[in-house]
Amino acid sequence: MHDLDTLLMLDGEIFTLDNGFWVKFEARKVERSREIPHGVKYSLTLHDKSNQRVIGYDNAHSFKPRKGKYGAKKETWDHLHRKMEVFPYEFSSASQLIEDFWKSVETYMQQQ
Repeated sequence: MHDLDTLLMLDGEIFTLDNGFWVKFEARKVERSREIPHGVKYSLTLHDKSNQRVIGYDNAHSFKPRKGKYGAKKETWDHLHRKMEVFPYEFSSASQLIEDFWKSVETYMQQQ
């Protein structure tokens, strides 16, 4: 529960990085549902100097990966955006979400 409080406290925070990129956190409690079983609606994003989102972790809409070689994939609301590509994300905890997001930011920034 403590890690969820940390994520919720970050709601509305914007961090400017040294290179002109910036990060924005949005997180709020919502009623638990089939789509959002963990009870938190979130969007963690990295934006470039032109204000374009280049990385985003969110559950703002459903995402159904393309059918794989062996059949249909599970529809999920938790997902990851890398530029124009979208990938499913397995939400395990708020602290893991924050850690995964910052790791993605670090990896992306090292490639710049």
